[in-house]
Amino acid sequence: MTEINQAYIEKLFIDYAKVNTRSDPRSQTVPTTPGQVELAKRVAEDLRTLGVKEVKFDETNGYVTATLPGNTTPEVTALGFIAHLDTADFSADQVNPQVHPNYDGQDVVLNEAKQIVLKVSEFPNLKKFVGQRLITTDGTTLLGADDKAGVTALFGALEFLIKNPEVKHGPIRVAFGPDEEIGRGAKRFDAKGFGTDFAYTLDNGQPGQLEFETFNASEAVIEVEGTAVHPGDAYGLMVNAVTLANEIVSALPKDEVPEKSRDHDGFILVNHFKGTVAHAQLNLIIRDFDTPRFHQKEALLKKIVAQINARFESPRVTLQLTEQYSNIGDEIRKNPYIVNLALDAYRRIGLTPDIQPFRGGTDGNAITEKGIPTPNLFNGGDNFHGPYEFVTTQAMALTAKTIVAIAEEHVRQLGHPNNQPL
Repeated sequence: MTEINQAYIEKLFIDYAKVNTRSDPRSQTVPTTPGQVELAKRVAEDLRTLGVKEVKFDETNGYVTATLPGNTTPEVTALGFIAHLDTADFSADQVNPQVHPNYDGQDVVLNEAKQIVLKVSEFPNLKKFVGQRLITTDGTTLLGADDKAGVTALFGALEFLIKNPEVKHGPIRVAFGPDEEIGRGAKRFDAKGFGTDFAYTLDNGQPGQLEFETFNASEAVIEVEGTAVHPGDAYGLMVNAVTLANEIVSALPKDEVPEKSRDHDGFILVNHFKGTVAHAQLNLIIRDFDTPRFHQKEALLKKIVAQINARFESPRVTLQLTEQYSNIGDEIRKNPYIVNLALDAYRRIGLTPDIQPFRGGTDGNAITEKGIPTPNLFNGGDNFHGPYEFVTTQAMALTAKTIVAIAEEHVRQLGHPNNQPL
């Protein structure tokens, strides 16, 4: 069988990486930045050039969608693959990707003038990519592998399937969306129009990883009203908002914090604290994979606030809880075919499955809530969201190969009596 076209993927990645698609939470436009529109239109044009059908850029939600028609029986249902165009909150002006052919496993000087070095001692994962074509930044920006590696890997898979029609697959629906990094893009995703029963995101992760669990997530904003008087006359009069806010923080579980949490552990993080005697504000985030424990954490905050307010004639503390997203695992477990299909495809191409809980959220959270169960695969990059970000051409090609394998495996498995799709 013909191999994935690595040169095509690499060139496309470098071209896309140079477009500043950093999303902006302060903006109210859709997408939030003009660079995302620029890249979306370029992606749409490149899809048309490739020969993919039904290419559409939807200006109302910022998504580019397209279809690769199936070449097998009509019974084979459509598969969906989704990647995002925006990059994280880090410098993305004048991204200058550096290609290091046949990487030797040693430290990489990203910027000699500024003495910025990608060190193996700090990033030991580099050793996994000896002999590959390593792509890095020049040390002054992020690279954008999150998620342009996923975007271009998906192009690589489409290009392969178009040029190799003997590889059987059902319809493949693809989507490239905006504003994932600020949690907005997928909330506008047209799930009904996408036309698949399930899908996969191609976000962060190493080859072989599969993430079908994410946190349940809430944000808590706590406002504390004090009474400020001159400290010399404060007896019986002053209510110090900072003291009350500290009391709230002290009442939280000491070991359920990010710095002591891993794997399936949840946490409560005090993300921001500012205050004076007259007023204090706390911003917290609540995370847990286990839905009952997640709600227990929310209930604990409510209890702490209620106990403080009970000491005063009128409430001094207000709590605003906003649930941000839910664990996709609760829904995906109802449909084991989705995970089994990916795992079987991994094994077929020699990847060792590495099931990981995703300690965050993806576009899959909102898309799953809209009725399309969507776990996350991988895009092959590393050190995301900063100047030490890197990816290899071979890792992106392996992501493309995995997409092709899932499409082939879907055709093989449809007739299995005990493992039917949705």
